[in-house]
Amino acid sequence: MHQKLSTWWNVRLEAFRHHLARPDALIQLTLMGLLTGLLAGAVIVLFRLLVEGAQAGFLPGSDHENFEALPLWAVFLLPVSGGIALAVVFRWWAQNSHVLGVARLMERMAYHQGYLSVREFFLQFIGAALAIASGHSVGREGPHIFLGAASGSLLGQFLALPNNSIRTMAACGTAAGIAASFNTPLAGVIFALEVVMLEYTLASFVPVMIAATSATAVSVFVFGSAPAFLIPQLQLGSLAEMPLLLVLGVVIGTVAALFVHLLEVLAARVQAIAFWWRVSLAGLFMGLVGMVVPEVMGIGYDTVNAVLMGQVGMGMLAVIVFTKLIATVVCVGMGVPGGMISPSLFMGAVLGSLTGLVIHGILPESGIDAGVYALLGMGAMMGATLQAPLAALTAMMELTYSPQIIMPGMLVVVVACLTASEIFRKESLFITMLKANGMDYNTNPVMQSLRRMGVASVMDKAYARTDRMVKRGQAEQLLADEPDWILVEESREPISLMRAMDLARHLGAGTGQEEKTAPLDLMGIPAHRSDIASIHIQATLQEAWDKLEAASVEALFVERTNAAGKQRIFGVVTRETLESAYRY
Repeated sequence: MHQKLSTWWNVRLEAFRHHLARPDALIQLTLMGLLTGLLAGAVIVLFRLLVEGAQAGFLPGSDHENFEALPLWAVFLLPVSGGIALAVVFRWWAQNSHVLGVARLMERMAYHQGYLSVREFFLQFIGAALAIASGHSVGREGPHIFLGAASGSLLGQFLALPNNSIRTMAACGTAAGIAASFNTPLAGVIFALEVVMLEYTLASFVPVMIAATSATAVSVFVFGSAPAFLIPQLQLGSLAEMPLLLVLGVVIGTVAALFVHLLEVLAARVQAIAFWWRVSLAGLFMGLVGMVVPEVMGIGYDTVNAVLMGQVGMGMLAVIVFTKLIATVVCVGMGVPGGMISPSLFMGAVLGSLTGLVIHGILPESGIDAGVYALLGMGAMMGATLQAPLAALTAMMELTYSPQIIMPGMLVVVVACLTASEIFRKESLFITMLKANGMDYNTNPVMQSLRRMGVASVMDKAYARTDRMVKRGQAEQLLADEPDWILVEESREPISLMRAMDLARHLGAGTGQEEKTAPLDLMGIPAHRSDIASIHIQATLQEAWDKLEAASVEALFVERTNAAGKQRIFGVVTRETLESAYRY
């Protein structure tokens, strides 16, 4: 009974895998998106409970962001000890896996089909928890994104799913990470598609949506539906205020470009320093900064809430935004494994409020609400630094539950993005950090199309395997099953692929008893033959194309080798097949 059940399960799972290789496997991908969202949501809840519980245990008043109430010696020692702990963890366990977060995820999505490792998962979990809990100027959203994506990727790898679906599951985990952080499922979907997947198709949109929804449900079940920020009552001005919003967009875009530039310069210049030294120095610097301006320590959502509610004066705003910018540049540039979204939101809120107060001081009759400018600044800074305007705008709308913020938000976000990208020629933070760490990032429409499909969806299963030397009767028996291809082997290893019609043509032209009894050399008869290489059944069409180019062959046989070393061949793929699939 157990043997029959195991056989049935293996057959069904194999069929499920092959169907997932197709670009239209919407129901199956949606199911995997649901599972990914639940798993990612649980991981993110566990991360938050660990970090916030640890902070509540040693911060005064059991407030997980109350760094300001610590004595000076504790403010100094906390990030220093955190930096040393990070140095120890990465020194003995990382094995050169030093670049994590969204930048690492984008690189793995572009070049490695979304494959993330268990080691990277635990490094991000432990490293980000240590960094945030010890007060480093980093955020939790970046780690949440990576942990969510890794949850989906590892689930797909565990089930040995095709690589095109593993990419989608990693994107599902990305959306789950954003959604569970802010209770903003739509912003999570837009971020995953705009920044990570770089595509908008039904096959990717639906599973990502269900993943964001399920992850949000898990987060709400544990933490409730309270918003991450205290949003002020929106008092939007008239159309006459539009020129002032342009000013806000330019200011935010300029500071965003400065932030990206400083990160780029620092990250490139410290590459020669050992990683454990870098994070130790970052901890030391953060301890010194925290003694002067403790408001910039940690995630800083308490400070953001105070800014949004108009409870921070102009002078303090200027000090906080400058200090936060420098502290974040040092922490992230030195390699501390935290996120960059929270610091961007922090700086945007402070800078927006400061800009609003300055304009109000110059034009007191304008009636500017600094809290609204702080909110607009958050979206503009996120959009400009990440070059993700739609995700930033969607986050603003979901955080405020106010559709009237869309029109002014669009203006400010677009102007800020254009200022950073077109005037100052800055790319997103994630791509900047990738390049600063010696990695490249490139994508194009052709590769995106090929990544959406697995080789199992286009391979030709009508093939026959035979040794190079074959008797006429054996050759006729091969053709009796009407294959399209003959896979020629030598010592049980495929060496060439030929069309079955070429063998049939040769057999039909033969006469005489000698030709009927003499063995045929399939590598010597007149036929068009293609050199061949192997490709794994999980591979995408992009991987197949890359393999054709790297091996300088015209065809591939699709295989899987089990733990015992037994090889199973599922079909063949030719260059013409890949080109036809792309055109389709």
